Amino acid sequence: MRNPCVDAGLIPPLVQLLNCKDQEVLLQTGRALGNICYDSHTLQSQLINMGVIPTLVKLLGIHCQNAALTEMCLVAFGNLAELESSKEQFAYTNIAEELVKLFKKQIEHDKKEMIFEVLAPLAENDVIKLQLVEAGLVECLLEIVQKTVDSDKEDDVAELKTASDLMVLLLLGDESMQKLFEGGKGSVFQRVLSWIPSNSHQLQLAGALAIANFARNDGNCIHMVDNGIVQKLMDLLDRHVEDGNVTVQHAALSALRNLAIPVVNKAKMLSAGVAEAVLKFLRSEMPPVQFKLLGTLRMLIDAQAEAAEQLGKNAKLVERLVEWCEAKDHAGVMGESNRLLSALIRHSKSKDVIRTIVQSGGIKHLVTMATSEHVIMQNEALVALALIAALELVTAEKDLENAQLVQILHRLLSDDRSAPEIKYNSMVLICALIGSEPLQKEVQSMAFLEVVSKLRSHENKTVAQQASLTEQRLAVES
Repeated sequence: MRNPCVDAGLIPPLVQLLNCKDQEVLLQTGRALGNICYDSHTLQSQLINMGVIPTLVKLLGIHCQNAALTEMCLVAFGNLAELESSKEQFAYTNIAEELVKLFKKQIEHDKKEMIFEVLAPLAENDVIKLQLVEAGLVECLLEIVQKTVDSDKEDDVAELKTASDLMVLLLLGDESMQKLFEGGKGSVFQRVLSWIPSNSHQLQLAGALAIANFARNDGNCIHMVDNGIVQKLMDLLDRHVEDGNVTVQHAALSALRNLAIPVVNKAKMLSAGVAEAVLKFLRSEMPPVQFKLLGTLRMLIDAQAEAAEQLGKNAKLVERLVEWCEAKDHAGVMGESNRLLSALIRHSKSKDVIRTIVQSGGIKHLVTMATSEHVIMQNEALVALALIAALELVTAEKDLENAQLVQILHRLLSDDRSAPEIKYNSMVLICALIGSEPLQKEVQSMAFLEVVSKLRSHENKTVAQQASLTEQRLAVES
């Protein structure tokens, strides 16, 4: 029946009726529009374009004492808020203020739930996030958490989850997050910290995710590490080592990874024992946990030679990395494993690390990584391979040959689409490889001189200079 209503032109006069003063007419009009547009993005978009959102927000403010009209508005908002175009319109109204005002008055769980269902999609918009924070939603959410945290009632458990999830969502906006952080002195930040040692898995999860969100800029990260947040997160991880909660593990590792990004935090976190705490999860079979574990270790060892060497000589870790480099079902884990393998070599520049990686069968993965579609990964692989060739060529010689590295380098140098840094590092690597007799023979058999000669006129000066040097070196060897 909906289509004939729309085809007959019923929507415009219904929208006009929303300006009526009669509350019963408003209620039935809203219901009619809701029924016609339910589950139809096309019709919802049409309503949004006709300016129905500001009208409904105004009605909510005027008739907030009328329970049936309020409910009708909330149902309409719930339907419309899913569309991206609606969020832009909502941002120009005082919806945040009206919803928070309404929320504060609610006692019944069902009514609160209804408002939550509107708040969640709206809070995905950064402008509305800030408006909700300024309207006092955070205080309401913290109050709910306090009231429900020790309750076993089904409704309270659901409310605790919804309130803490929404809190984390509000922190995803840069402005709203900074407003609540208040230089690390904010009462909201302090309350969120108290969630981490809680006995509720839901609050532990929300607390760790909130810290990960607060840790989205260097200043916040440095402040948090200086004020002992790392120990709280490590204690939380410790509680979840054996048969732990995967979502909590993932969230705590996310927070540690973000905190490890600023250079000044790395050494502090390493000396606090973060690497050891993270390594306890090497046995995890859960890809999201594996992914964050790898990312955290990679951030920690960036430019930290001693830590990179220590981890790179850890045979258990390297064996697990090599295993995860083959996790074809989980591209993220596979990519991060390759990147960490490369990082261990690049940051340690250690022969022992290279030998450990060779013994564990990691060379072939670094060679494959050099063919990645991501330039940054290609480059990291080539730099690691150049270090291997410079420091332990004899040890790695057989593996490099079996992985067909020389053919891959020929392909990278011949391809016009290869980035300048890829061409440069490929030539540096070729110069190192000719120190090995079997690899030198391969290089000579593949007409590298011809390819390199063409690169002497490359528009990038560094590439052109390296091409001249490589050409001279190849000419001497041949």
